[in-house]
Amino acid sequence: MSTFNILLPIVALLLAFGLTVAIPDEKGLIINLDTGELCLQSLQCKSGCCYRDSGLSLARCAPKAAETQKCSPLHIYGIYYFCPCESGLTCEVDRSIVGTITNTDYGYCKDPMDTKK
Repeated sequence: MSTFNILLPIVALLLAFGLTVAIPDEKGLIINLDTGELCLQSLQCKSGCCYRDSGLSLARCAPKAAETQKCSPLHIYGIYYFCPCESGLTCEVDRSIVGTITNTDYGYCKDPMDTKK
C-alpha cells in the first residue's frame, strides 16, 4: 500500500473535522440571518422570528415582540404574522383549534410577573 493511499483518508478526515469546528461567520446565507433578510423558517433568523405581512408577502426576519405588542404564540409553521414575545414575556391569547390551524390566534405580550390586568 502506498503512502498516498494511507495519507489521503487521514487528510480528508482532518479537513472535514477542521471545517466542522471552524468559527462560523457572523452573517449567514441560510442561517443566522439579520433583521430584514428573507427567510423561510424562524430557525434561520438570529431573532427567532420569520415574519410576513400577508399571505402573499415575502417573509423576512424581524425582532421579537416587546411588552404590550401584538404577538403570536409559538407554533409549528415557523412563519408568523406577528412575532412571538421576547424572552421573559408571555403571549396572552385565547387559543382555539381553528386559530391554531389557520394561524390567526393572536394576543399581546405580557410580563408574567406583572400583577395588573
